[in-house]
Amino acid sequence: MIRIHFLQLVYNLSDPMCEETLHDSFASRRFVGLTMDSKCPDETTILRFRHLLEKNGLDKQVFELSKK
Repeated sequence: MIRIHFLQLVYNLSDPMCEETLHDSFASRRFVGLTMDSKCPDETTILRFRHLLEKNGLDKQVFELSKK
């Protein structure tokens, strides 16, 4: 899930667009560790994870790492 969040930051993807990208892009699935047979997290799961990061202040740390 942290890689999914990173993907959102790098490509400026909304939660629905991130889900769609994971369905459509083999490269994105591979980056986050999903095979073509794996179930992709839905936008609600992505949203909840992002909110969990924000609640604990970890979103800023991930953002800073993405700029390096």
